[in-house]
Amino acid sequence: MHCKDVSMRDVDVPLDEDSIGDLMGSWTSYVRTDDLVLRNGDDYAVVELLKAPGNGLFRKVVGYRIVSLPGDTVFLDLPDLDVLNTPALAAVQAEHPGKAVVVRGMFSHINYIKDVVPQRLVVVDNVPPSPSKLGVLVRMALASGYVDHPIVPEDRIIDMADRLSEVATDAVMFPCRVSNLSADIPYYFLDDAPEVDEEVTLIGCHLSKRIYTALYGGDVPFINVCPADYVDPSEKTIVKCCKVKTGHELDGNVVRVPWGATVPEVVEALNDLFGRS
Repeated sequence: MHCKDVSMRDVDVPLDEDSIGDLMGSWTSYVRTDDLVLRNGDDYAVVELLKAPGNGLFRKVVGYRIVSLPGDTVFLDLPDLDVLNTPALAAVQAEHPGKAVVVRGMFSHINYIKDVVPQRLVVVDNVPPSPSKLGVLVRMALASGYVDHPIVPEDRIIDMADRLSEVATDAVMFPCRVSNLSADIPYYFLDDAPEVDEEVTLIGCHLSKRIYTALYGGDVPFINVCPADYVDPSEKTIVKCCKVKTGHELDGNVVRVPWGATVPEVVEALNDLFGRS
């Protein structure tokens, strides 16, 4: 529903079926108005209008359907919300299931949402650095206006710092210095290619392990934090993968984007993932 098709009017009658019926019996509506939000104090109701055909800017209302009465209607004043953004409205609906939610958002525009089923997206990523880069990219994509699916993201974060308790060697190695990870035991960063004099455990992904083998030879105790290995294929999921160089790859319910993904790539990935539902 587009805000230019929704009108809000203050009335001084109870917002019940009989009173709304009496109002509609004499109501004339602007040609573009398809839905009417009625307000009486703190009470709200939503009505869908059927207008007579004809010319001119105003039409006689010849029928109506009550979408919601005050007991089933919530009003929210959210000045930072884009009332035309489907994912944003889906997130609001998820907080008020079963209700009609009237929203006054950016630029004081009015819209409402009802009976929209939010579609859950699992975002799998590891940290640090924090916050999750993929989580930020997904939210930027959903806010862009180029994703027209009622997607509500849910983060599944793999924190490399939490895995230190599993290290049984004298030292630990992390994938890269930008993470700013540290430990109470000697620690190294793989991207420094340091000289290592003690046995280390590598915390990283499969590519990190391959790089370690290429630099140092042999095997290494390994704690796997590769996001792709933390995916449940039964869930709609987006994940970064170093095997994807550009664009995205769709495999059932899972879409993979490059490690250095951009917002446009994430937009395309989400539209492909949910467009095939």
